[in-house]
Amino acid sequence: MSEQDIKVPDLGGAEEVEVIEVLVSEGDSVAEEDPILTVESDKATVELPAPAAGKITGITVKVGDKVREGDVVGSLDAEGGETSADSAATAEAEPEAAAAEPPKAEAKPAANAGAARQETVTVPPLDGFENVPVIEINVSEGDSVEVDDPLVTVESDKATMELPSPFAGKIGKILVKEGDTLSEGDSLVEMTVSEGREAGTEAEQKAAPAQAPAESPADAKPAVVARPEPVPTSADLPAPGARVHAGPAVRKLARELGADLARVQGKGPKGRILKEDVEAYIKHQLRQVQEGGAVSGGAGIPGIKLPDFSQFGEIERESMSRLHVATANNMQRSWLNVPHVTQFDDADITDLEDYRKGLKAEGEKRGVKMTPLPFLLKACARALADLPQFNVSLDLEKKELIRKRYIHIGIAVDTPAGLMVPVIRDVDQKGLWELAQEAAELAAMARDKKLKPAQMQGACFTITSLGGIGGTAFTPIVNAPEVAILGVS
Repeated sequence: MSEQDIKVPDLGGAEEVEVIEVLVSEGDSVAEEDPILTVESDKATVELPAPAAGKITGITVKVGDKVREGDVVGSLDAEGGETSADSAATAEAEPEAAAAEPPKAEAKPAANAGAARQETVTVPPLDGFENVPVIEINVSEGDSVEVDDPLVTVESDKATMELPSPFAGKIGKILVKEGDTLSEGDSLVEMTVSEGREAGTEAEQKAAPAQAPAESPADAKPAVVARPEPVPTSADLPAPGARVHAGPAVRKLARELGADLARVQGKGPKGRILKEDVEAYIKHQLRQVQEGGAVSGGAGIPGIKLPDFSQFGEIERESMSRLHVATANNMQRSWLNVPHVTQFDDADITDLEDYRKGLKAEGEKRGVKMTPLPFLLKACARALADLPQFNVSLDLEKKELIRKRYIHIGIAVDTPAGLMVPVIRDVDQKGLWELAQEAAELAAMARDKKLKPAQMQGACFTITSLGGIGGTAFTPIVNAPEVAILGVS
């Protein structure tokens, strides 16, 4: 082994970048191209890779330091490495050795020879979600996996998702742990992949992000891998929950300060949100509250100060799930932003119930239970078609009315984890049995936390019910940006 410096490689034109994360410690063993540091420029977040495989003997920078191309950031004992003198001697000896030995057949690239290759699996698109926490690692180092086998399980505010393997092969190094947060493009695991066992058709592979060709250690150069980041398509502020253009350091600061990045105007290149933008936003919000005004979204109302309940008797504290927190925040935001007017009415459904109960035998043959919900879905679809003023959303910033030419209806499902609202699409174009089956399947997926984010988006209207609770009437909270909701008792 020989000790060598770890230097900052070419930064793609950036002169000075900030270290935002140190990914290794002294004594760690690393493979060639393993990330050593994460740095951030005004335009991108990049990982600086190890120039060779070996053991880290020192890191000379810390989070917050500024580095440039060529700066020494640490050192490592390289496995099988050679000093510059050794390299020179080897180079001089090569012609003589070549003359003394018979010529060998030229080695072909591994891709053509059918040999295995190394791949780093990254996080696929998450339907707009970012920074989702890892709740379970489904594989171990050394495991053999097939295409689409789950590697890790992540949980967003609305759903639990398994991230599948795009390749068949053997797991090398796992690059994440439980509790880490992931976004699209982040590294998951390193794998040894057998050629010819990739997932998907040739067209799908062409559509996938290109993988860098494997290089021999002698030719390999430290590469700077930029994580893909979304770029805003307009200068307007994105809607709450939309993807924003900001690096990990800025996102961390926003989380610490409780700032919603979707409400922060980015002043950096191409609308990128900088630390200064977050700090200015927080100062503005605090000034509004101190001057007696409410911050945007109506969240500036005084909070409720809780007493020490333990003085009254025994208590137990339990953490709210992410879904409970998201539901509470969304309901509060909708209640504060949408004026609620409730109309109560009675409907005689005697004939409908007689007809529904008469379908029991057919339902048993189909394996589908006919509940009142499909009839409610069809009735609401007809109402939205007859009264299109309820099939709209309001864009108050642009002073525009958005009319929807489709009828998608959400159904509120009470689950052990909290309230979830899967969406049935094109209700007006489906029959009762099709609606009954789809509603049952979506409700089961909601209870099992298997809904995908796309299955909970796009509703024009929502139906919620007191179900077995009973009662005569209630006022449900409108699921903004929808403008109406039906509460069934």
